[in-house]
Amino acid sequence: MKENPEKSVTLLSKLLDLVREEIPSSRALFLVINRKNEVVFKKAWKMNEAENDGLSSTVIRRALEKKHPILISNLEADPCFGHDKSIFRKDWGSILCLPLIIENKPVAAIYLDRKTGLDPFSTQNLELLTVLSRPIHFILGNNFEFKDLKEEDPAGVKDFLIGQSKALRRIRNLVERVKDSSAPVLICGESGTGKELIARAIHHRGARRKGQFVAVNCGAIPDHLLESELFGHVKGAFTGALRDKAGLIEEASGGTFFLDEIGDLTLQLQAKLLRLIQEKEIRRVGENRTRSVDVRFISATNKDIEKETEQKNFREDLYYRLRIVTIEIPPLRERKEDLILLLDYFVDNYCQEMKRERAYFSPRCLELLINYSWPGNVRELQNEIQRCLIFSGEDNFIREEYLSPKINPQGETSQNSSFSYSAAKAEFESRFLREALHRCDYNKSKTAEEIGLSRQGLFKLMKKHGIEAKRKS
Repeated sequence: MKENPEKSVTLLSKLLDLVREEIPSSRALFLVINRKNEVVFKKAWKMNEAENDGLSSTVIRRALEKKHPILISNLEADPCFGHDKSIFRKDWGSILCLPLIIENKPVAAIYLDRKTGLDPFSTQNLELLTVLSRPIHFILGNNFEFKDLKEEDPAGVKDFLIGQSKALRRIRNLVERVKDSSAPVLICGESGTGKELIARAIHHRGARRKGQFVAVNCGAIPDHLLESELFGHVKGAFTGALRDKAGLIEEASGGTFFLDEIGDLTLQLQAKLLRLIQEKEIRRVGENRTRSVDVRFISATNKDIEKETEQKNFREDLYYRLRIVTIEIPPLRERKEDLILLLDYFVDNYCQEMKRERAYFSPRCLELLINYSWPGNVRELQNEIQRCLIFSGEDNFIREEYLSPKINPQGETSQNSSFSYSAAKAEFESRFLREALHRCDYNKSKTAEEIGLSRQGLFKLMKKHGIEAKRKS
């Protein structure tokens, strides 16, 4: 902490006391880390070193790594932590942990837990903790320097290179291998997978990064204009050609020329492109002389080019020239392990762009996002995150009602969906008891014996859940 460290420590301590008052817990821990992941401030309540059996440190580490809150209603039944009996004692039942993120970096965490037998933490507790963390964000933001943590990211080329899936690691490896070469690269993948971002990554990381990166979508320019756009023209070559004009390929000389949707090129333009790649020369429309160009070609398509070649819609000789190196980008639905990292990255970026505090997803909202198939891939994901942040307004808790109808088709809301372990347990008890009574023809002695309760215990449960003592008709 840089400015008024003593005052900042006092304020942080008071804020943690406020958190404990508003969200009662058995133990509490707040810690701040620096860019080397070293703890620079720590305040604990009812948590001494002897008690710290690995549970808090494991949960906090996971929350900081994922940059998402962790809410566990029943620790022993949790699929992520319940199997690891070494990190907790059986008397700890519920956990709540909120990481604090500034400038895309995790800088602190608030950890709370409750013993077994106490009401488990709920999403309402998480929402309240998010609100209570705002002044802590403010204090940390004014007392830490993050300028040296910002990474250079030319033209946003990092966007699609985020992830740890096997497919993405392979793509990153290919980018590193081909970046300094002048060999053509063909990038294949569905719309929205990030083909242009991969092309930009190759250019900006490679030997041609000082040159221009020029991109053209072959399907977005009418055929009668595309040749002039690509190769340029001379004055008087056609109606409206009032002066000589260099084409986009000439502008890219010394750099990289990116042809998106290469499968939409006409056969005539395919022939000219093939000659250009072979001869490294162009001829402007209406001109007799040739001009030398030094361009690295990267092309992309969402079509099956091999099939297009078989159907004579694409020149086979050009196809083999363009695909010296091929990069296949899998759709987002096939690399779900990258989804959380991408969600986190876009939330960070758009919150900064909107000049608002870091937002977090409700557990159900995150579940719906993960289970969605993302036919529009990364582009659709970006748009959805922007939409959620716009609809959430000043709310730093992104709820399921802010999601698009296609992602939340049932129209779930945070009011009518429950994440409370107590509520879920009560619902199960009621359903289980009604089914048992029905099977035993509402014979209470038989029902109590079947489910392992005394008659008195059965009566108490029936009264609790409003079940009438009657026989089925």
